Amino acid sequence: MFTCYVIGSPIRHSLSPVLHEAGYRKYSMEDEWRFERHECTADQVAEFVAGCDASVRGISVTMPCKFAALDVADEVSERAATIGSANTLVHRGDGTWAADNTDCEGILGALDELGVTDKIAGSEVVIIGGGGTSRPALWAVGSLGAARVTVINRTDKSAQLRPLVGDAEFSYRDFSGDLSHVTRQASVVISTVPSAVLAGREAEIAHCPVLDVIYDPRPTPLTQAARVAGFPAVEGNVMLAHQSFSQFEQYTGRPAPRTAMRDALESFLS
Repeated sequence: MFTCYVIGSPIRHSLSPVLHEAGYRKYSMEDEWRFERHECTADQVAEFVAGCDASVRGISVTMPCKFAALDVADEVSERAATIGSANTLVHRGDGTWAADNTDCEGILGALDELGVTDKIAGSEVVIIGGGGTSRPALWAVGSLGAARVTVINRTDKSAQLRPLVGDAEFSYRDFSGDLSHVTRQASVVISTVPSAVLAGREAEIAHCPVLDVIYDPRPTPLTQAARVAGFPAVEGNVMLAHQSFSQFEQYTGRPAPRTAMRDALESFLS
């Protein structure tokens, strides 16, 4: 029996098992593979990983463990090193652990479904928030060739975030003043903050396509405002699905059955 885990705290609401177990069923692997939640704080990551034997093939990592996951890895992907966190640990045949950040692919996949991938190069992108999820979002839009990236956040984290966007021009602003002046110029807005942070300002922000990384409630107030204004929008369930596809492939060595996994997620959320 092979086991994969998702670790973090709190972990009971993680939807990773829904996605991965759907993949196992599609390949008739459910008698040989299982995916389990495990409550784990950042300072418990090293002990948990050290206790995993060869039957543990992979660990999906949520907050607050994503930064600690880098420290336990024997090898770190370039993108995970750049971002400074990992959401994926792969147990290799020689007993070593490889760390990756597939949140990047989650963002890229969501932007593709939003229909803006080809519009980002040479354009301005607005990212709301400066926390953990903003980092793969910045990396993703930088990799797509954004010319200018504006981060809207309560505090100025330019020194930490600027290196993530590559050659793009980087700017910071706080939430004061009229945000529509910034978002009207953007090819896409990516919000990485809870809905409460933007309460009452959704219409002010929604002047272009929107990716909101949260998915509860769905639609979110921000994506609803974007659609009312005539712009496409997607929620975080799309990002979650796309980041899990890469994890599934790294853990099992098989192509992710994307339709089956996505259908299982949508059925669970409906």
